[in-house]
Amino acid sequence: MGWFDDNSDQAQAHEQWQDIQGPEHEAKFSHELLAGAASFAAARAYENHVAENGQPPSHAMAKELMAGFAGAFIDREVETKGLDFVDREKAKRHAERQIEEHDESQFNY
Repeated sequence: MGWFDDNSDQAQAHEQWQDIQGPEHEAKFSHELLAGAASFAAARAYENHVAENGQPPSHAMAKELMAGFAGAFIDREVETKGLDFVDREKAKRHAERQIEEHDESQFNY
């Protein structure tokens, strides 16, 4: 996988997030954990998108796609896990930072 490997912090956060049971809002539902899971899910969605549609025309478009995929994952999880607006927004900003800080060479530009 090009973006976040299966042993990355984001992959581990994704696995931990998927292992959390119960819809109630608990302290263990941190926005950092959700953001890491979202970044990993976004990387997979981006790779699937590229496989089906080819590379986006620019680096900026690739980052927008990744942020959109991460946001969609976060929105879905917030709805199913019962998190609030603040958790959702913190997780989205954290995921966007992770995408921005990730090695740009993996965009293949």
